[in-house]
Amino acid sequence: MHENKTHGPLDDIRAVFAAMPGPDEEAAQAARQRDAQLTKPPGALGRLEALAVWLAAWQGRERPSAERIEVAVYAGNHGVADEGVSAFPAAVTEQMVANFRAGGAAINQICETFGLGLKVHELALSKPTGNIAREPAMSEKECAATIAYGMEAVADKPDILCLGEMGIANTTIASAMLYALYGGEARGWVGPGTGVDDEGVARKAEVIERAVELHGPHLSDPLAVLTRLGGREFAAMAGAMIAARMERIPVILDGFMVTATAAVLHALDPASIDHCIAGHVSAEPAHIETLRRIGKEPLLDLGMRLGEGSGAGLAAAIVKAAVATHNGMATFGEAGVSEKD
Repeated sequence: MHENKTHGPLDDIRAVFAAMPGPDEEAAQAARQRDAQLTKPPGALGRLEALAVWLAAWQGRERPSAERIEVAVYAGNHGVADEGVSAFPAAVTEQMVANFRAGGAAINQICETFGLGLKVHELALSKPTGNIAREPAMSEKECAATIAYGMEAVADKPDILCLGEMGIANTTIASAMLYALYGGEARGWVGPGTGVDDEGVARKAEVIERAVELHGPHLSDPLAVLTRLGGREFAAMAGAMIAARMERIPVILDGFMVTATAAVLHALDPASIDHCIAGHVSAEPAHIETLRRIGKEPLLDLGMRLGEGSGAGLAAAIVKAAVATHNGMATFGEAGVSEKD
């Protein structure tokens, strides 16, 4: 007699990883050949050239497009805020969402400057997730449903998707997930977040130690890390990354929280985030180590630690420039410029 295994809420998510498409190598090679004919010495545009080829590979065309870049910001609240891990009260999450909608935040100005679209997603802000130091953040069913919600980020088929977040106490959540994934000392994954002092940083480290110890027996599974230690914005961003991969839409990651989400997917399958680039490295101390772990070199290093997609939005401007130079420059033949002997 064969034992029937129960189909869990997250099993459909796991199944998607086996069906993820890869890059279009023919389009990438065509983009490289075009780049070699442009009116410049080989390699003279540095990383802009690699960006154009990367986009071509994922969009499946020799000349990639950056006309429609969408910034998706996900906002969630966390029960762990009750542990005093943030310099601001949880009410600030909802207040900042209102600020986004009114056009008053940094990301609004960045999007307006560079012609980026912006969508802000509130995730049950009146009902914080469970306090991870005492209970799971979410049930498997809730996590799976939130991942599915995040998958809708690519419904409009943007050329490029930028991911950002907002959520008081979510640096504590990111640190807890990374500590569970990578180990080491809890203090090594903790930083000042919204501006807590040394005592606050020590408190955050103690909280994530308690949380990881509490949930320890379940944390060998990266999706259990997301479920038990994560939050709604993290689950939604994971869904957005997965859906973007299935639609072959390139993704620009923002800061520490977005990168921690990418680390969960990387732990499931390192190739699953090949369609993602790191927009910047933030001032949150563990961000650069997380980027190293998932093999991403940031485009920008501006000492920022704001979140809300701000670093990804700025990086999108660089990506737009990469596309403009690749598509718009003349070849040596078109310009009548002599090539190198």
